[in-house]
Amino acid sequence: MVLKESLKECGALKIGEFTLSSGKKSNYYVDIKKASTNPKILKEIAECMAKHLEGEEKIAGMELGAVPLAVALSLETNIPYLIIRKGERKHGTGKLVEGKMEKGDRILLVEDVTTSGSSLIKAAEIIRQEGGSVKRALVVVDREEGASELLKDEGIELLPLVRVSEMM
Repeated sequence: MVLKESLKECGALKIGEFTLSSGKKSNYYVDIKKASTNPKILKEIAECMAKHLEGEEKIAGMELGAVPLAVALSLETNIPYLIIRKGERKHGTGKLVEGKMEKGDRILLVEDVTTSGSSLIKAAEIIRQEGGSVKRALVVVDREEGASELLKDEGIELLPLVRVSEMM
């Protein structure tokens, strides 16, 4: 099945009044958690993402929404994954990056949905501060609201599996 159809069938596209994580109001919401908690669709996402790998040594996703995607893609490709924390931890090791990352590792960022691209920029900044290299980001759905341009300014190519205009 085509991924955009699977996303629509599982109820990932919702019409109504929503507040996005940015605080912006929207008349639709893309709930990829509806898809990523369904093993069949999660596997389909991982298979689609695997086609876009180009020699990256690690896969990274920011908590929470991108973690199942990073895990599924890691299982599909046998490439190790990293979890990027949104903020500093006050307990344990206090690390922002969980998993083994070497300086100079080429890392593919994955994300569930992107609007402005700010969360991907934040994840890339954390990885770069730790010595990793980020040139590409794979997203399940691009809301087509400026993320591609913002990421390009940061030297990151955005690769959407589905654009929201294809789902509407």
